[in-house]
Amino acid sequence: MLIANPEQKKATPKPVDIHVGRRIRMRRIWMELSQTSLAEQIGVTFQQVQKYEKGTNRVGASRLQQIADALEVPPSYFFEEMPGAGTNGVESGAVKSQIQSEIIDFASSDEGLALIKAFSRIGDANVRSRAIGLLKALADRD
Repeated sequence: MLIANPEQKKATPKPVDIHVGRRIRMRRIWMELSQTSLAEQIGVTFQQVQKYEKGTNRVGASRLQQIADALEVPPSYFFEEMPGAGTNGVESGAVKSQIQSEIIDFASSDEGLALIKAFSRIGDANVRSRAIGLLKALADRD
């Protein structure tokens, strides 16, 4: 019988698992699906969906295909804009990777998704421009 070592550290999620999880969450929220609804569609518990979205549980290939089908995207969607992918180690690539990571973090947050959805529903280009001006002015106040 194996006895767990209390001093053993928990495995930390790999960056790719975190990225895939964020993309799952971002798309699920964009489609206005609950974790429970997605879980039912792919045959797991909502807790399992939570673990996928946090990156604590790795998503297998067949499960990723089920998630992609449920979220109406190709499986490659979950790997798009992954920090570090395709960079050659040049510093500008590292800076770009950091910016992409910040954008993905924002876009997968509740506030980011709400802002993106609301902004994308504004049809008038002048109103969008004025909204950007307002946001910039508010950001400069701090």
